Amino acid sequence: MNGGDGAEVASAAAGPPTPLEWKFSQVFGERTAGEEVQDVDIISAIEFDKSGDHLATGDRGGRVVLFERSDTKEHAGNRRDLEKMEYQVRHPEFRYKTEFQSHEPEFDYLKSLEIEEKINKIRWCQTANSSLFLLSTNDKTIKYWKVQEKKVKKISEMNVDPSKAVGNGSVASSSISSTPKQYLANGGYPDRSYNGLSNDLSVPPGGISSLRLPVVTSSDPSLVARCRRVYAHAHDYHINSISNNSDGETFISADDLRINLWNLEISNQSFNIVDVKPTNMEDLTEVITSAEFHPTHCNTLAYSSSKGSIRLIDLRQSALCDSHSKLFEEQEAPGSRSFFTEIIASVSDIKFAKDGRYILSRDYMTLKLWDVSMDSGPVETFQVHEYLRPKLCDLYENDSIFDKFECCLSGDGHRVATGSYSNLFRVFGRAPGSTEAITLEASKNPMRRQIQTPARPSRSLSSSITRVVRRGTESTGVDANGNSFDFTTKLLHLAWHPSENSIACAAANSLYMYYA
Repeated sequence: MNGGDGAEVASAAAGPPTPLEWKFSQVFGERTAGEEVQDVDIISAIEFDKSGDHLATGDRGGRVVLFERSDTKEHAGNRRDLEKMEYQVRHPEFRYKTEFQSHEPEFDYLKSLEIEEKINKIRWCQTANSSLFLLSTNDKTIKYWKVQEKKVKKISEMNVDPSKAVGNGSVASSSISSTPKQYLANGGYPDRSYNGLSNDLSVPPGGISSLRLPVVTSSDPSLVARCRRVYAHAHDYHINSISNNSDGETFISADDLRINLWNLEISNQSFNIVDVKPTNMEDLTEVITSAEFHPTHCNTLAYSSSKGSIRLIDLRQSALCDSHSKLFEEQEAPGSRSFFTEIIASVSDIKFAKDGRYILSRDYMTLKLWDVSMDSGPVETFQVHEYLRPKLCDLYENDSIFDKFECCLSGDGHRVATGSYSNLFRVFGRAPGSTEAITLEASKNPMRRQIQTPARPSRSLSSSITRVVRRGTESTGVDANGNSFDFTTKLLHLAWHPSENSIACAAANSLYMYYA
């Protein structure tokens, strides 16, 4: 790495961390062999909340599915004591919590345009009173959801004949006695009505021995998702990003040409803070591809472009941030430009490290790590699938070259991860001197295709690619090095647990989880 501080020097002296050994944890929605996957079931977004106790996924059918962590609850009361006793806490495990329909397909009659229900992004908001809050968006509309437990109260005990009661103990219908009506001492009938409710129940001989008052009980709590606000009609182009601000009150939404700033409490007004739309659209040279707020500085955000650059902007400078405070881009090597250069340079995703010091970016071929305080170039570059470079023509022909892969960092910032084709994803160590570069498959045996390669020199990046051997006949080809490529299966979406070495990733309609 080109940059560093005292902590990094100390870690370098101690040596790079030991490469992690990844193991399969769970799978939700696993398909059986030969099962055809419906397009609406394909997962399109994954996000952990800040605590790591909840995980949300969105799919192309407009549904949001929530999972909650289950292993910590079993040891919640004495977990600290168990850790002191060197008790081995189980790896993170999640269970299904609830799901709800977030978006429906729409039609824009003004533009004669169909709006898909597909969930593009999910972002968790601050919790309150044990309720969960999150934002979800499709191409045009952002929604703010509240998910809470509600207890349904019901009457469980009534002073009636059980044979004439149904359901929760309430009388289903009036019962007509076949015996002649008898007068009571007070001159009334035993089937008299009270408050307009006729309970024609005959009094047994000798009267009622005891009077039981109705008892109201609460059933098991059920989860209810309620849409609190809808933020619509603010984007002319498809929304590619939403990001919460650390102030807990505002968030941004970005499309190809504009970034808008919203207040969570105000759904009918937003402020346009970035606008790259030229006066003449023929002069358009780049579009916004991703935007992210700084994790701790509420006045700072970054956005990436299709030209491979990342701009850092300060909201305190002006109302319209048409100028940037820093520009991060890598200079092209002389004579390296080709027809595909600009296409593969487009940044598909950016993420801030937890401390906000680094920005991780993903373009088509590489992961790049940028130091926020150094804009001369990336401090580290990781080759994701360099073996596909000879296949760029094929990738262009089948549109795979436009696939948008996401990226993520570990909570401690020591590792980065991103997806690839054939349902593979890569994990790289980014500590000084680290040679960690692991290829995993989204399956129950993630190390199935793993073959160890010689350790790379500390500055050499090209030799760090782990060899992958494709088994079976479903691949579309194998290159000279044994690397496989199946363009029909791709792992675009993944997320790293905020505090533990656990990764969730989506392969079509299946959610796989791994731990180390």
